[in-house]
Amino acid sequence: MIGIFQKIKKFFRRLFGKGNKQKKTQREHKEFKNEEFLPIVVELLKHKKTVTIPLKGISMRPFLENNRDAALLTLPGEVKVWDPVLAEIEPGHFVLHRIRKIDGEDVTLMGDGNLRCEYCKLSDIRAAVVGFYRKGRKKLDRTDGWKWRTYSWLWMRLLPLRRYLLSAHSRIWLKIFKPKKRI
Repeated sequence: MIGIFQKIKKFFRRLFGKGNKQKKTQREHKEFKNEEFLPIVVELLKHKKTVTIPLKGISMRPFLENNRDAALLTLPGEVKVWDPVLAEIEPGHFVLHRIRKIDGEDVTLMGDGNLRCEYCKLSDIRAAVVGFYRKGRKKLDRTDGWKWRTYSWLWMRLLPLRRYLLSAHSRIWLKIFKPKKRI
């Protein structure tokens, strides 16, 4: 009987190392191009799933950072002005931007870190954003919450000053407070 336990102990030591504690396994980090990854996300959303995706790019600065924050997506219902959405503005070209204007079927989008608008149709909106996981937090900052609505209201009204605010953010703020990467 002791021989069996010795064999099992020996097996686990070979498997996990000499110590009693298991080795911490590192998560494998893979990056995919948006053209490959986001159509799969859209398919999952069509099956009534919610999907959390890491954010890439700087178009939603200063509130959201590249490789740090994540967005929780769901199927788009009734979208309104100021809602952040995932839209396919050209075949295979997706953007996560805020809705600036809706005129019938025409939608004007603008990222918080952008100075120019992009355009699509209501039918090109692939997902609505429920909220964001920011700064490595586990708590969701909901887009229908008071904090996000306050940010949105203020930031959209600062559009004439946006160029200068974004410049100060990238030249001063990010030099002092480097954003932490989320891996």
